[in-house]
Amino acid sequence: MLEKTAHSGEIEKHAKLYRMVTPDHVCPFGLKSKALLERKGYKVEDFHLRSRESTDKFKAEHDVKTTPQTFIKGDRIGGYDALKKYFGLDVDDPDEKTYTPVIAIFAMAFFMAAAARFALTGSVFGLRTIEWFIAFSMCLLAVQKLRDLSSFSNQFLGYDLLAQRVVPYAYVYPFAEALAGVLMIAGALIWLASPVAIFIGTVGAVSVFKAVYIDKRELKCACVGGNSNVPLGFVSLTENLMMIAMGIWMLAT
Repeated sequence: MLEKTAHSGEIEKHAKLYRMVTPDHVCPFGLKSKALLERKGYKVEDFHLRSRESTDKFKAEHDVKTTPQTFIKGDRIGGYDALKKYFGLDVDDPDEKTYTPVIAIFAMAFFMAAAARFALTGSVFGLRTIEWFIAFSMCLLAVQKLRDLSSFSNQFLGYDLLAQRVVPYAYVYPFAEALAGVLMIAGALIWLASPVAIFIGTVGAVSVFKAVYIDKRELKCACVGGNSNVPLGFVSLTENLMMIAMGIWMLAT
C-alpha cells in the first residue's frame, strides 16, 4: 500500500475513498473527506457510488450504515468524523454549548456599522457607529428568530415571564425587535422604536436574570433562534440591556 516516489524517495501515502456521487446528490461529507485526506498528503483513490442501488450494495458488503467510507492501509477508517479522529482532530459535538453564533452576529453588526459610517463620513469610529452597532445587532438577531418562528417560540417560552403568561408575545417579540432596530437605523419614529426596545429589553432582562441567577436554571437561549446551543446567561442579558440602553439613549437625544 505504501511505496516510494520515483523523484523524492519519500513514502507516498494512499487512501481509498468511497462516496456517493449521483445526478441528484453529491455527498458533502465525501468531499470533506477527500479534501482532508489530500491536506494530509494522501493520494486518494476516489470511488464514486453513482446510484442508490450501488450505495446500498456497498454498505451491505462492508456492513456499514453510512457513506463516505475511507480505507487506509487496507483498514476501514470510517466516515468523515472517524477520519478526523484518525488524524487527531476535534469532532464537533452537536449538543455542545457554544457562543459562536452570538459572536458572529455581534462581529458582523459592528463591521456593518463601521462600514456604513465610513461610507458617510470617511471615519470608522464615532457615536453613530455604536448606535448602528446595537441597531444592526437587533435586526440580525431578529432575522435568526424569524427563520423558524415556531422553534424560537418553543425555546423562548421556557424562560420569558411575559410569554409564559401571554403566549402570543413569543410570536410578536421578533417582529418588535426587528421594527425597533430598523427604525433606529433610520432614525425615524423614535417615539415608537424606543419604547418598544425598552419594553422588550426590560422584560427580557428580568426573565433572564430570574431564570439564570435566581432559579439557577441551565437553559438554552432563544436569542439566536430556536434549537440553538447558546447557553442562557450573560450574553442573553447583555442583548436585553443593550436594547434598554439604546431605547433610553435615542429618546434622550
